[in-house]
Amino acid sequence: MIILPAIDILKGECVRLNQGLFGTSEKVADSWLKTALSFKNAGAKWLHMVDLDGSLKGERVNSSIFTGAAINTRLKIQLGGGIRTMDDIFYYLSHGISRVVLGSAALYQPSLVQKAIKEYGSRIAVSIDAEKGLVKTSGWTKESGCDYIEMAKRMEDMGVEIIIYTDIAKDGMLSGPNLEHLSRLKESVSSKIIASGGIRDLADIMELCKLELYGAICGKSIYSGSLDLKQAITTVEQAG
Repeated sequence: MIILPAIDILKGECVRLNQGLFGTSEKVADSWLKTALSFKNAGAKWLHMVDLDGSLKGERVNSSIFTGAAINTRLKIQLGGGIRTMDDIFYYLSHGISRVVLGSAALYQPSLVQKAIKEYGSRIAVSIDAEKGLVKTSGWTKESGCDYIEMAKRMEDMGVEIIIYTDIAKDGMLSGPNLEHLSRLKESVSSKIIASGGIRDLADIMELCKLELYGAICGKSIYSGSLDLKQAITTVEQAG
């Protein structure tokens, strides 16, 4: 399983939110670059980044930060937030980003997902962000009424290889991931699953390993100190 430390960008700063609520924004680091390099030094090979401004505006906002991270760290960058067009996808993938994440666009523009998958394959991931099992979009501000399993199956049918699942109620709360939802998702689709939201410590990481997931995104747990990134990466690698 891959551990992906997270850096969320809002107004050019590294922040964390609780349950996706922008009013809970808290600055967690002075420098996104120093933070990214510290993750690399801990053994990370991937970095999950989110353009929070972009997710609200539906357009690229902090693009220079993300392309800068790719150039200056040589980490593989997985990027989401405000990526709504083929032009956005092409821009990032041609400027050093390893994988882009489609969220709102995946639900409202299925033709975009189909085109992107046909063109870029596994360099495209889809983010399914749900509250009580129902998908939310546009920076988690809009309810869709779509069940997360239903959406996952739609994405699988389109050929999506990687799905990121976030339980919004768990996100930033350090209360443990939603193992029940993740288990159901793993059993329902053949796509690779990346868990996001609620991961607190090494015990949570090991529970996710038991589910044989593809990856786990860790943000607040690293910043708060409840999870030692280097230890987590080493433990997962030793577990095989």
